[in-house]
Amino acid sequence: MNAIVLAILVMVGLSLARVSVVFALIIAALVGGLYAGMPLDEILDSFNDGLGNGATIALSYAVLGAFAVALSRSGVTELLASRAIHRLNLNDSKSATGDNHRLIIYTLLAALLAASVSSQNLIPVHIAFIPVLVPPLLKLMNHLRLDRRVVACVITFGITAPYMLLPVGFGSIFLNDILLANLNESGAELGLEVTRQMVPMAMVIPIGGMALGLAVAVLFSYRKKRDYEDRDLAHGDETPAEAARHLATWQKVVLLAALIGTVTVQLLSGSMVLGGIFGFALLSVSGVFRWHEQDGIFTEGMRMMALVGFIMISAAGFASVMQASGEVEGLVASSADLIGDNKGLAALVMLLVGLFITMGIGSSFSTIPIIASLYVPLALSFGFSPMATIALVGTAAALGDAGSPASDSTLGPTAGLNADGQHDHIWDSVVPTFLHYNIPLLAFGWVAAMTL
Repeated sequence: MNAIVLAILVMVGLSLARVSVVFALIIAALVGGLYAGMPLDEILDSFNDGLGNGATIALSYAVLGAFAVALSRSGVTELLASRAIHRLNLNDSKSATGDNHRLIIYTLLAALLAASVSSQNLIPVHIAFIPVLVPPLLKLMNHLRLDRRVVACVITFGITAPYMLLPVGFGSIFLNDILLANLNESGAELGLEVTRQMVPMAMVIPIGGMALGLAVAVLFSYRKKRDYEDRDLAHGDETPAEAARHLATWQKVVLLAALIGTVTVQLLSGSMVLGGIFGFALLSVSGVFRWHEQDGIFTEGMRMMALVGFIMISAAGFASVMQASGEVEGLVASSADLIGDNKGLAALVMLLVGLFITMGIGSSFSTIPIIASLYVPLALSFGFSPMATIALVGTAAALGDAGSPASDSTLGPTAGLNADGQHDHIWDSVVPTFLHYNIPLLAFGWVAAMTL
């Protein structure tokens, strides 16, 4: 067995057994490295070298978590949620039934999908919006008795499918700067020439599979109601409900300015950390919570995001060990030996290998340079067309993004939906997105490879 396959199986197995994902990543890195023949000190050095790659995003989540808790502590989220619950007649569970109830749910899901898509293309803040936007909506979701697993599926679709299909914002980086550039670089000596117009067209069929998975999740899998408790996100001298009663108009203006300023500063500086700090600082001087509480609120917010942050840091270390093991090339080579001359089997095996590689690295952006250099010669040798080669490489790189425990596409939704401690990362985010997106991506990616 290839070391990467073994490491991924160990990580997934431990995670499904409800072992901490951080612990699962560390154990899997050790198992994979030792199985690949790496000395223990080399494994630890590679793991430590990779930790820094996840530190920035982890700190960003911690700061945004502090900002989200500060918003909750101000009482404005309680105020908005209470008004929405009252106007939609959701206090009485009997009134929250029928077509009107379903319409409210679909409207909320559509709004979250629009925000997620915008975060990739229109206002490219990526996953930074989740810890700020989602926690205030949890109380409304509770009264709607909305299954948070479908919300995770909606957000994950919105932050993955657009950049794989639309060449705008992060999509421009993924499709043009990374996928297109690496395909042409890897295929230059083999006569492969790919244009910008070809890349999004080749990804239409695979993304169609994800759209089908989203429809199944919304309309069938998680249609039933699920009960959650109403829990305060922040604790201080006052509850959020008490703070909402004496929230002045000018303070509401400051809160709005903090939200807009957080996004603006991030876009101008390119730093989620600076954006979150700006928003928190503005709230601190607005008087929406007492000055002596700010240290506790900041700490509480960072604690809320601690698990997600440590998973991201550990995942970077795990990916570093897997790359240092040199087993990626061996995995592709051994797979090629099993294929023979079967073109259909070749497409399936390449997609499955891409799934394992990406689930370990946790990012399609980081995986493409590795996969393209190995897959382009292999795909051309089997007679795949340029469009089919694009679909194979693009789909193989994207597969793990939507279903990996270490991917920000699953960690992001968890960060928002687990703000009150009622959403499990593996069983409520990873498993649902894997089932509804990775399986259709495999099937539709194979169809694209065989028909384009």
